[in-house]
Amino acid sequence: MIKATGIKKSFGDIEVLKGIDLNIEKEEFVSIVGASGAGKTTLLQILGTLDKADSGSLIVDGIDVNTLNANALADFRCHHIGFVFQFHQLLPEFTALENVTIPALIAHRKSGEAEAEAKRLLDYLGLGDRLNHKPNQLSGGEKQRVAVARALINKPKLILADEPSGSLDSQNKEELNKLLLNLKQEFHLTLLVVTHDAAMASVSDRTITMKDGAVR
Repeated sequence: MIKATGIKKSFGDIEVLKGIDLNIEKEEFVSIVGASGAGKTTLLQILGTLDKADSGSLIVDGIDVNTLNANALADFRCHHIGFVFQFHQLLPEFTALENVTIPALIAHRKSGEAEAEAKRLLDYLGLGDRLNHKPNQLSGGEKQRVAVARALINKPKLILADEPSGSLDSQNKEELNKLLLNLKQEFHLTLLVVTHDAAMASVSDRTITMKDGAVR
């Protein structure tokens, strides 16, 4: 699903990634762990095509993403990759249903179809009675499940998550870990998660440790 070779990235004089080689198989659940400042989030953003490496090659789902122009890259990201962030990144002025529907509309799906799929996902995630609630009316665990539904709406095969349990209490962390495992099996997903949560890392298929911009 992901084949990264020689990924390097610097910000000014600081070399953040020092030639990362990484291979993630389809339907694999991989955790990336390491101290703050190790380069984990920078690597995740490059693998998710949100940022561009200074050098190196990147193949995602059989596509050489370095050959895509900005519009093609945005389209590829919209259809192939779902993102889950630590602080949800939900739009506060929209309801849970609207937040989940928006990526499908960006992907040019019909509004009725997009809304029906959003409702199905939210119901699947136990939020069928929270469709019309805005983020400030939802608990932390509920907001993260809305974010998961949003990541799934365009039926990607790859989900990238950056500290998805970082803002949750211990009970919601445990529930999120179980949810990710169930989603991997139910939707045949490839999951790549940056985490400090030892419990989440323990349920993944494989753990990669980063230190000082390199894989150890």
